Amino acid sequence: MPVLVKLDDLLHARRMTLTELAERIDITLANLSILKTGKAKAIRFSTLEAICRVLECQPGDLLGYEQGPGPEGSLVDPDPHQTP
Repeated sequence: MPVLVKLDDLLHARRMTLTELAERIDITLANLSILKTGKAKAIRFSTLEAICRVLECQPGDLLGYEQGPGPEGSLVDPDPHQTP
């Protein structure tokens, strides 16, 4: 998965548990766990904003991008909007 979620690293650096974060941003522990494990398909901007507010970070601290295999196993085009 090319989009990386670095929530575990941020929580560790702030000595905060996933349960504590879930309570502070008013989201279920199950949904936050899905995000943390990288299994989420999307994230609401309001959730992203709440996480960044509580963890005192920027969205780029939480999310990263790593080029890798795409859905069909080929390399992901660096600019998918560019026509061949």
